[in-house]
Amino acid sequence: MKRTAFVKLILCYCFSAISMFLLLNTVGVKFMEQKLIDRKKDELYDEATIIASDYATAYYSLKLSHSEMVEQLRAIDNFLGTRIWIVSKDGLVVADTRSNAKGMNITNLDANFLEQTFSENVYFKGIFAEPMLSVVVRIPYNYSIKGYVCIHIPMDSIRSESIYYIDFVNICYLVFLIILLIIFFIIYYITVFPVRRITKVCSEYAKGNFDESMEIRTNDEYRDLANSVKYMADELKNLDDYQKKFVANISHDFRSPLTSIRGYAEAMRDGTIPYEMQNKYLDIILFETERLTKLTTNLLALNSFDNKGTLLDISSFDINSVIRKTAATFEGQCTKKRIILNLLFSAKETFVDADIDKIQQVLYNLIDNAIKFSNVDSTIKLTTEEKGSKVLISVKDHGIGIPKDSIKKIWERFYKTDSSRGKDKKGTGLGLSIAREIIISHNENINVVSTEGVGTEFIFSLQRTDY
Repeated sequence: MKRTAFVKLILCYCFSAISMFLLLNTVGVKFMEQKLIDRKKDELYDEATIIASDYATAYYSLKLSHSEMVEQLRAIDNFLGTRIWIVSKDGLVVADTRSNAKGMNITNLDANFLEQTFSENVYFKGIFAEPMLSVVVRIPYNYSIKGYVCIHIPMDSIRSESIYYIDFVNICYLVFLIILLIIFFIIYYITVFPVRRITKVCSEYAKGNFDESMEIRTNDEYRDLANSVKYMADELKNLDDYQKKFVANISHDFRSPLTSIRGYAEAMRDGTIPYEMQNKYLDIILFETERLTKLTTNLLALNSFDNKGTLLDISSFDINSVIRKTAATFEGQCTKKRIILNLLFSAKETFVDADIDKIQQVLYNLIDNAIKFSNVDSTIKLTTEEKGSKVLISVKDHGIGIPKDSIKKIWERFYKTDSSRGKDKKGTGLGLSIAREIIISHNENINVVSTEGVGTEFIFSLQRTDY
Protein backbone atom coordinates (compact mmCIF):
# COMPACT_ATOMS: atom_id res chain seq x y z
CA MET A 1 0.00 0.00 0.00
CA LYS A 2 1.40 3.34 -1.04
CA ARG A 3 1.77 5.89 1.74
CA THR A 4 1.83 9.48 0.60
CA ALA A 5 3.92 12.13 2.23
CA PHE A 6 0.74 13.53 3.80
CA VAL A 7 -0.06 10.21 5.51
CA LYS A 8 3.52 9.84 6.71
CA LEU A 9 3.55 13.36 8.13
CA ILE A 10 0.17 12.78 9.87
CA LEU A 11 1.44 9.52 11.38
CA CYS A 12 4.60 11.24 12.61
CA TYR A 13 2.54 14.10 14.02
CA CYS A 14 0.13 11.75 15.85
CA PHE A 15 2.95 9.57 17.17
CA SER A 16 4.85 12.60 18.47
CA ALA A 17 1.71 14.14 20.02
CA ILE A 18 0.59 10.93 21.79
CA SER A 19 4.11 10.09 22.97
CA MET A 20 4.61 13.56 24.40
CA PHE A 21 1.17 13.45 26.08
CA LEU A 22 1.86 10.09 27.72
CA LEU A 23 5.33 11.19 28.78
CA LEU A 24 3.93 14.39 30.25
CA ASN A 25 1.22 12.60 32.25
CA THR A 26 3.43 9.82 33.60
CA VAL A 27 7.03 10.89 34.05
CA GLY A 28 5.96 14.55 34.09
CA VAL A 29 3.47 14.00 36.94
CA LYS A 30 6.04 12.08 39.00
CA PHE A 31 8.65 14.73 38.39
CA MET A 32 6.23 17.54 39.29
CA GLU A 33 5.09 15.69 42.43
CA GLN A 34 8.64 15.21 43.63
CA LYS A 35 9.44 18.85 42.98
CA LEU A 36 6.36 19.91 45.00
CA ILE A 37 7.31 17.54 47.82
CA ASP A 38 10.80 19.01 47.97
CA ARG A 39 9.33 22.51 47.96
CA LYS A 40 6.83 21.63 50.69
CA LYS A 41 9.62 20.16 52.79
CA ASP A 42 11.52 23.44 52.60
CA GLU A 43 8.40 25.53 53.36
CA LEU A 44 7.30 23.35 56.30
CA TYR A 45 10.82 23.21 57.69
CA ASP A 46 11.06 27.00 57.64
CA GLU A 47 7.62 27.28 59.30
CA ALA A 48 8.50 24.65 61.93
CA THR A 49 11.73 26.48 62.71
CA ILE A 50 9.78 29.72 63.28
CA ILE A 51 7.26 27.95 65.53
CA ALA A 52 10.06 26.32 67.51
CA SER A 53 11.96 29.57 68.02
CA ASP A 54 8.92 31.76 68.76
CA TYR A 55 5.81 30.01 70.08
CA ALA A 56 7.25 26.82 71.55
CA THR A 57 10.14 28.64 73.22
CA ALA A 58 7.70 31.19 74.65
CA TYR A 59 5.55 28.32 75.96
CA TYR A 60 8.44 26.59 77.68
CA SER A 61 9.66 29.90 79.16
CA LEU A 62 6.13 30.41 80.50
CA LYS A 63 5.63 33.57 78.49
CA LEU A 64 2.77 31.96 76.58
CA SER A 65 0.03 29.80 78.04
CA HIS A 66 -0.91 26.45 76.57
CA SER A 67 -4.23 27.69 75.26
CA GLU A 68 -2.63 30.78 73.71
CA MET A 69 0.00 28.66 72.00
CA VAL A 70 -2.62 26.26 70.65
CA GLU A 71 -4.66 29.20 69.40
CA GLN A 72 -1.64 30.57 67.51
CA LEU A 73 -0.83 27.13 66.09
CA ARG A 74 -4.41 26.67 64.87
CA ALA A 75 -4.21 29.99 63.04
CA ILE A 76 -1.05 28.79 61.29
CA ASP A 77 -2.75 25.42 60.69
CA ASN A 78 -5.70 27.05 58.95
CA PHE A 79 -3.44 29.23 56.85
CA LEU A 80 -1.12 26.43 55.70
CA GLY A 81 -3.66 23.60 55.55
CA THR A 82 -1.48 21.47 57.83
CA ARG A 83 -1.61 19.74 61.21
CA ILE A 84 0.82 20.87 63.94
CA TRP A 85 2.03 19.03 67.01
CA ILE A 86 4.16 20.12 69.92
CA VAL A 87 5.82 16.99 71.27
CA SER A 88 7.86 16.70 74.45
CA LYS A 89 11.31 15.22 74.42
CA ASP A 90 9.85 11.98 75.74
CA GLY A 91 7.58 11.68 72.70
CA LEU A 92 4.34 12.83 74.39
CA VAL A 93 2.08 15.04 72.25
CA VAL A 94 1.68 18.24 74.31
CA ALA A 95 -0.40 20.19 71.79
CA ASP A 96 -2.35 19.16 68.66
CA THR A 97 -4.23 21.57 66.41
CA ARG A 98 -6.77 18.79 65.72
CA SER A 99 -6.91 17.51 69.40
CA ASN A 100 -7.27 13.75 68.80
CA ALA A 101 -3.55 13.02 69.31
CA LYS A 102 -3.04 15.05 72.49
CA GLY A 103 -1.55 13.00 75.29
CA MET A 104 -0.42 10.22 72.96
CA ASN A 105 3.17 8.96 73.02
CA ILE A 106 4.60 8.97 69.46
CA THR A 107 7.50 6.69 70.30
CA ASN A 108 5.02 3.90 70.92
CA LEU A 109 3.88 4.17 67.29
CA ASP A 110 7.27 4.82 65.63
CA ALA A 111 10.39 4.93 67.73
CA ASN A 112 12.44 6.61 65.00
CA PHE A 113 9.86 9.19 63.90
CA LEU A 114 11.25 12.06 65.98
CA GLU A 115 14.81 11.31 64.83
CA GLN A 116 14.00 11.99 61.15
CA THR A 117 13.62 15.55 59.90
CA PHE A 118 11.54 14.56 56.86
CA SER A 119 9.22 11.56 56.56
CA GLU A 120 7.01 10.73 53.59
CA ASN A 121 3.81 8.65 53.61
CA VAL A 122 3.58 8.67 57.41
CA TYR A 123 0.42 6.89 58.60
CA PHE A 124 -0.60 6.50 62.27
CA LYS A 125 -3.76 4.46 62.49
CA GLY A 126 -6.50 6.19 64.45
CA ILE A 127 -4.72 9.55 64.15
CA PHE A 128 -4.29 10.18 60.43
CA ALA A 129 -6.97 9.36 57.90
CA GLU A 130 -4.41 9.32 55.05
CA PRO A 131 -0.61 9.22 54.51
CA MET A 132 1.19 12.39 55.49
CA LEU A 133 4.38 14.29 54.73
CA SER A 134 5.88 15.13 58.11
CA VAL A 135 8.59 17.59 59.17
CA VAL A 136 10.17 17.41 62.62
CA VAL A 137 12.21 20.29 64.13
CA ARG A 138 13.74 20.30 67.60
CA ILE A 139 12.85 22.95 70.19
CA PRO A 140 16.04 24.22 71.88
CA TYR A 141 15.80 25.99 75.31
CA ASN A 142 18.60 26.79 77.75
CA TYR A 143 21.05 24.69 75.81
CA SER A 144 18.86 21.60 75.88
CA ILE A 145 16.15 20.00 73.79
CA LYS A 146 12.71 20.63 75.32
CA GLY A 147 10.70 18.95 72.61
CA TYR A 148 9.79 18.87 68.94
CA VAL A 149 7.62 20.74 66.44
CA CYS A 150 5.89 18.32 64.02
CA ILE A 151 4.04 19.63 60.99
CA HIS A 152 2.01 17.24 58.83
CA ILE A 153 0.45 17.78 55.43
CA PRO A 154 -1.55 15.15 53.42
CA MET A 155 0.35 13.54 50.55
CA ASP A 156 -2.83 13.59 48.46
CA SER A 157 -2.95 17.39 48.63
CA ILE A 158 0.54 17.51 47.12
CA ARG A 159 -0.46 15.02 44.42
CA SER A 160 -3.58 17.05 43.69
CA GLU A 161 -1.49 20.18 43.35
CA SER A 162 0.90 18.43 40.95
CA ILE A 163 -2.05 17.17 38.87
CA TYR A 164 -3.44 20.71 38.83
CA TYR A 165 -0.19 22.01 37.37
CA ILE A 166 0.00 19.13 34.90
CA ASP A 167 -3.59 19.81 33.79
CA PHE A 168 -2.63 23.42 33.14
CA VAL A 169 0.39 22.23 31.17
CA ASN A 170 -1.88 19.80 29.26
CA ILE A 171 -4.19 22.63 28.25
CA CYS A 172 -1.22 24.66 27.02
CA TYR A 173 0.06 21.55 25.24
CA LEU A 174 -3.29 21.02 23.47
CA VAL A 175 -3.31 24.64 22.36
CA PHE A 176 0.26 24.16 21.14
CA LEU A 177 -0.81 21.01 19.21
CA ILE A 178 -3.59 22.95 17.48
CA ILE A 179 -1.17 25.71 16.51
CA LEU A 180 1.36 23.07 15.44
CA LEU A 181 -1.31 21.33 13.33
CA ILE A 182 -2.06 24.63 11.55
CA ILE A 183 1.67 25.15 10.98
CA PHE A 184 1.87 21.56 9.73
CA PHE A 185 -0.80 22.17 7.09
CA ILE A 186 0.93 25.37 6.02
CA ILE A 187 4.26 23.54 5.68
CA TYR A 188 2.49 20.73 3.83
CA TYR A 189 0.96 23.23 1.43
CA ILE A 190 4.25 24.99 0.67
CA THR A 191 6.30 21.77 0.39
CA VAL A 192 4.19 18.86 -0.85
CA PHE A 193 1.95 20.77 -3.26
CA PRO A 194 4.89 22.01 -5.41
CA VAL A 195 6.35 18.49 -5.42
CA ARG A 196 3.01 17.09 -6.58
CA ARG A 197 2.83 19.70 -9.32
CA ILE A 198 6.38 18.95 -10.45
CA THR A 199 5.67 15.19 -10.35
CA LYS A 200 2.54 15.62 -12.45
CA VAL A 201 4.36 17.71 -15.04
CA CYS A 202 7.26 15.23 -15.10
CA SER A 203 4.73 12.49 -15.89
CA GLU A 204 3.57 14.55 -18.86
CA TYR A 205 7.17 15.02 -19.95
CA ALA A 206 7.67 11.25 -19.71
CA LYS A 207 4.74 10.85 -22.13
CA GLY A 208 6.44 13.22 -24.56
CA ASN A 209 4.23 16.23 -23.80
CA PHE A 210 7.03 18.76 -23.33
CA ASP A 211 4.72 21.78 -23.68
CA GLU A 212 3.11 21.22 -20.27
CA SER A 213 3.66 24.34 -18.16
CA MET A 214 5.06 24.20 -14.63
CA GLU A 215 3.71 27.09 -12.55
CA ILE A 216 5.62 27.46 -9.27
CA ARG A 217 4.98 30.91 -7.89
CA THR A 218 7.19 30.70 -4.83
CA ASN A 219 10.70 32.11 -5.10
CA ASP A 220 12.57 29.28 -3.38
CA GLU A 221 14.33 25.94 -3.97
CA TYR A 222 11.15 24.45 -5.45
CA ARG A 223 11.14 27.09 -8.13
CA ASP A 224 14.80 26.34 -8.83
CA LEU A 225 13.90 22.64 -9.08
CA ALA A 226 11.01 23.43 -11.40
CA ASN A 227 13.26 25.57 -13.60
CA SER A 228 15.84 22.77 -13.71
CA VAL A 229 13.18 20.23 -14.68
CA LYS A 230 11.83 22.60 -17.30
CA TYR A 231 15.32 23.13 -18.68
CA MET A 232 15.80 19.37 -18.79
CA ALA A 233 12.48 19.02 -20.62
CA ASP A 234 13.50 21.64 -23.17
CA GLU A 235 16.76 19.79 -23.71
CA LEU A 236 14.90 16.50 -24.09
CA LYS A 237 12.53 18.14 -26.54
CA ASN A 238 15.47 19.46 -28.54
CA LEU A 239 17.08 16.03 -28.37
CA ASP A 240 13.83 14.43 -29.50
CA ASP A 241 13.59 16.87 -32.40
CA TYR A 242 17.23 16.25 -33.21
CA GLN A 243 16.74 12.49 -33.16
CA LYS A 244 13.79 12.76 -35.51
CA LYS A 245 15.78 15.02 -37.80
CA PHE A 246 18.81 12.73 -37.50
CA VAL A 247 16.78 9.66 -38.46
CA ALA A 248 15.15 11.53 -41.33
CA ASN A 249 18.51 12.77 -42.67
CA ILE A 250 20.35 9.50 -42.33
CA SER A 251 17.40 7.65 -43.87
CA HIS A 252 17.49 10.03 -46.82
CA ASP A 253 21.26 9.79 -47.23
CA PHE A 254 21.20 5.99 -47.05
CA ARG A 255 18.07 5.52 -49.13
CA SER A 256 19.29 7.43 -52.21
CA PRO A 257 22.48 5.39 -52.87
CA LEU A 258 20.79 2.14 -51.86
CA THR A 259 17.99 2.82 -54.32
CA SER A 260 20.52 3.50 -57.08
CA ILE A 261 22.55 0.38 -56.26
CA ARG A 262 19.45 -1.82 -56.14
CA GLY A 263 17.97 -0.35 -59.30
CA TYR A 264 21.13 -0.73 -61.39
CA ALA A 265 21.84 -4.22 -59.98
CA GLU A 266 18.32 -5.43 -60.84
CA ALA A 267 18.55 -3.84 -64.28
CA MET A 268 21.80 -5.68 -65.00
CA ARG A 269 20.39 -8.96 -63.67
CA ASP A 270 17.25 -8.91 -65.79
CA GLY A 271 19.14 -7.66 -68.89
CA THR A 272 17.57 -4.21 -69.05
CA ILE A 273 21.09 -2.74 -69.21
CA PRO A 274 23.08 -4.15 -72.14
CA TYR A 275 26.29 -5.97 -71.39
CA GLU A 276 28.43 -3.35 -73.08
CA MET A 277 26.93 -0.63 -70.78
CA GLN A 278 27.34 -2.51 -67.53
CA ASN A 279 30.81 -1.13 -66.73
CA LYS A 280 29.38 2.38 -66.72
CA TYR A 281 26.70 1.44 -64.21
CA LEU A 282 29.08 -0.66 -62.17
CA ASP A 283 31.15 2.51 -61.72
CA ILE A 284 28.01 4.26 -60.46
CA ILE A 285 27.37 1.40 -58.04
CA LEU A 286 30.99 1.63 -56.77
CA PHE A 287 30.61 5.40 -56.43
CA GLU A 288 27.45 5.01 -54.33
CA THR A 289 29.10 2.24 -52.29
CA GLU A 290 32.02 4.55 -51.56
CA ARG A 291 29.56 7.22 -50.50
CA LEU A 292 27.86 4.80 -48.07
CA THR A 293 31.22 3.75 -46.70
CA LYS A 294 32.22 7.35 -46.13
CA LEU A 295 28.89 8.09 -44.43
CA THR A 296 29.23 5.06 -42.13
CA THR A 297 32.83 5.93 -41.27
CA ASN A 298 31.85 9.50 -40.38
CA LEU A 299 28.95 8.32 -38.22
CA LEU A 300 31.23 5.96 -36.29
CA ALA A 301 33.75 8.77 -35.82
CA LEU A 302 31.07 11.11 -34.40
CA ASN A 303 29.69 8.37 -32.16
CA SER A 304 33.15 7.74 -30.70
CA PHE A 305 33.44 11.43 -29.77
CA ASP A 306 29.96 11.49 -28.24
CA ASN A 307 30.73 8.51 -26.03
CA LYS A 308 34.16 9.87 -25.07
CA GLY A 309 35.52 6.63 -26.38
CA THR A 310 38.21 8.06 -28.63
CA LEU A 311 41.52 8.63 -26.92
CA LEU A 312 43.81 11.26 -28.37
CA ASP A 313 47.37 10.26 -29.19
CA ILE A 314 49.05 13.56 -28.38
CA SER A 315 52.49 14.13 -29.88
CA SER A 316 54.61 17.03 -31.04
CA PHE A 317 54.77 17.51 -34.82
CA ASP A 318 55.28 20.17 -37.47
CA ILE A 319 51.83 21.40 -38.49
CA ASN A 320 53.29 23.05 -41.63
CA SER A 321 54.48 19.68 -42.88
CA VAL A 322 51.07 18.10 -42.22
CA ILE A 323 49.34 20.91 -44.15
CA ARG A 324 51.69 20.39 -47.12
CA LYS A 325 51.03 16.64 -47.21
CA THR A 326 47.25 17.06 -46.85
CA ALA A 327 47.12 19.75 -49.53
CA ALA A 328 49.05 17.49 -51.91
CA THR A 329 46.22 14.93 -51.85
CA PHE A 330 43.90 17.47 -53.49
CA GLU A 331 46.12 18.07 -56.50
CA GLY A 332 43.74 16.28 -58.86
CA GLN A 333 40.66 18.19 -57.71
CA CYS A 334 42.48 21.51 -57.82
CA THR A 335 43.70 20.79 -61.37
CA LYS A 336 40.14 20.08 -62.56
CA LYS A 337 38.84 23.39 -61.18
CA ARG A 338 42.06 25.30 -61.83
CA ILE A 339 42.33 26.21 -58.13
CA ILE A 340 45.64 27.26 -56.57
CA LEU A 341 46.42 26.26 -52.97
CA ASN A 342 48.53 29.06 -51.51
CA LEU A 343 50.45 27.95 -48.40
CA LEU A 344 51.72 30.82 -46.20
CA PHE A 345 53.54 29.96 -42.97
CA SER A 346 54.92 32.44 -40.43
CA ALA A 347 57.89 30.12 -39.80
CA LYS A 348 59.59 27.33 -41.67
CA GLU A 349 58.60 24.88 -38.93
CA THR A 350 55.79 25.28 -36.41
CA PHE A 351 55.46 22.50 -33.86
CA VAL A 352 52.18 21.80 -32.03
CA ASP A 353 51.00 19.27 -29.43
CA ALA A 354 48.02 17.35 -30.84
CA ASP A 355 46.81 14.09 -32.36
CA ILE A 356 48.37 14.20 -35.82
CA ASP A 357 45.85 11.82 -37.44
CA LYS A 358 42.84 13.70 -36.08
CA ILE A 359 44.23 17.10 -37.09
CA GLN A 360 44.98 15.77 -40.57
CA GLN A 361 41.31 14.76 -40.76
CA VAL A 362 40.25 18.28 -39.77
CA LEU A 363 42.49 19.78 -42.46
CA TYR A 364 41.19 17.32 -45.05
CA ASN A 365 37.55 18.20 -44.27
CA LEU A 366 38.18 21.96 -44.33
CA ILE A 367 40.22 21.90 -47.58
CA ASP A 368 37.66 19.57 -49.20
CA ASN A 369 34.88 22.03 -48.32
CA ALA A 370 36.93 24.99 -49.55
CA ILE A 371 37.53 23.35 -52.96
CA LYS A 372 33.89 22.27 -53.19
CA PHE A 373 32.56 25.83 -52.73
CA SER A 374 35.33 27.72 -54.56
CA ASN A 375 34.81 29.15 -58.02
CA VAL A 376 36.88 28.02 -60.99
CA ASP A 377 40.22 29.85 -61.36
CA SER A 378 40.32 30.92 -57.70
CA THR A 379 42.81 30.68 -54.83
CA ILE A 380 42.60 28.95 -51.45
CA LYS A 381 44.93 30.27 -48.78
CA LEU A 382 46.25 28.05 -45.97
CA THR A 383 48.19 29.86 -43.23
CA THR A 384 49.70 29.23 -39.81
CA GLU A 385 50.54 31.92 -37.25
CA GLU A 386 51.86 31.77 -33.70
CA LYS A 387 49.91 33.73 -31.07
CA GLY A 388 51.44 33.34 -27.62
CA SER A 389 51.13 29.70 -26.58
CA LYS A 390 48.74 28.96 -29.47
CA VAL A 391 49.10 28.33 -33.18
CA LEU A 392 46.27 29.58 -35.40
CA ILE A 393 45.58 27.60 -38.60
CA SER A 394 43.44 29.21 -41.30
CA VAL A 395 41.76 27.82 -44.43
CA LYS A 396 40.37 30.67 -46.53
CA ASP A 397 38.60 30.39 -49.88
CA HIS A 398 37.14 32.94 -52.30
CA GLY A 399 34.03 31.01 -53.15
CA ILE A 400 30.27 31.41 -52.82
CA GLY A 401 30.31 31.97 -49.02
CA ILE A 402 27.78 30.84 -46.45
CA PRO A 403 24.37 32.51 -46.08
CA LYS A 404 24.06 34.52 -42.87
CA ASP A 405 21.17 32.44 -41.56
CA SER A 406 23.20 29.26 -42.02
CA ILE A 407 26.38 30.28 -40.16
CA LYS A 408 25.25 28.82 -36.82
CA LYS A 409 23.83 25.67 -38.42
CA ILE A 410 26.85 24.49 -40.37
CA TRP A 411 28.17 22.60 -37.30
CA GLU A 412 24.99 20.52 -37.08
CA ARG A 413 25.13 16.95 -38.29
CA PHE A 414 23.77 16.34 -41.78
CA TYR A 415 23.22 20.06 -42.26
CA LYS A 416 23.74 21.22 -45.83
CA THR A 417 23.02 24.59 -47.32
CA ASP A 418 20.82 24.61 -50.39
CA SER A 419 23.84 25.50 -52.51
CA SER A 420 25.72 22.52 -51.07
CA ARG A 421 22.96 20.11 -51.95
CA GLY A 422 22.84 21.29 -55.51
CA LYS A 423 26.58 21.54 -55.98
CA ASP A 424 27.84 18.19 -54.64
CA LYS A 425 25.86 15.01 -54.15
CA LYS A 426 28.75 13.23 -52.43
CA GLY A 427 28.68 15.32 -49.25
CA THR A 428 27.29 13.76 -46.08
CA GLY A 429 26.89 16.93 -44.05
CA LEU A 430 29.13 15.49 -41.34
CA GLY A 431 32.56 16.92 -42.22
CA LEU A 432 32.30 20.13 -40.24
CA SER A 433 30.66 18.34 -37.30
CA ILE A 434 33.60 15.93 -37.16
CA ALA A 435 36.12 18.78 -37.45
CA ARG A 436 34.47 20.67 -34.60
CA GLU A 437 34.31 17.58 -32.34
CA ILE A 438 38.00 16.88 -32.92
CA ILE A 439 39.05 20.45 -32.10
CA ILE A 440 36.83 20.53 -28.98
CA SER A 441 38.34 17.22 -27.83
CA HIS A 442 41.72 19.01 -27.92
CA ASN A 443 40.22 21.77 -25.69
CA GLU A 444 40.73 24.24 -28.54
CA ASN A 445 38.43 26.49 -30.59
CA ILE A 446 37.31 26.62 -34.21
CA ASN A 447 35.51 29.60 -35.78
CA VAL A 448 34.20 30.64 -39.16
CA VAL A 449 34.00 34.02 -40.91
CA SER A 450 32.03 34.15 -44.12
CA THR A 451 30.48 36.68 -46.48
CA GLU A 452 28.06 35.43 -49.09
CA GLY A 453 29.48 35.87 -52.58
CA VAL A 454 32.96 36.75 -51.23
CA GLY A 455 34.31 33.66 -49.47
CA THR A 456 34.74 31.77 -46.21
CA GLU A 457 37.55 31.42 -43.68
CA PHE A 458 37.83 28.68 -41.04
CA ILE A 459 40.29 29.28 -38.19
CA PHE A 460 41.18 26.82 -35.44
CA SER A 461 43.79 26.85 -32.69
CA LEU A 462 46.28 24.27 -31.39
CA GLN A 463 48.68 24.22 -28.46
CA ARG A 464 52.18 25.33 -29.48
CA THR A 465 54.99 23.03 -28.38
CA ASP A 466 57.13 24.52 -25.60
CA TYR A 467 60.83 24.10 -26.23
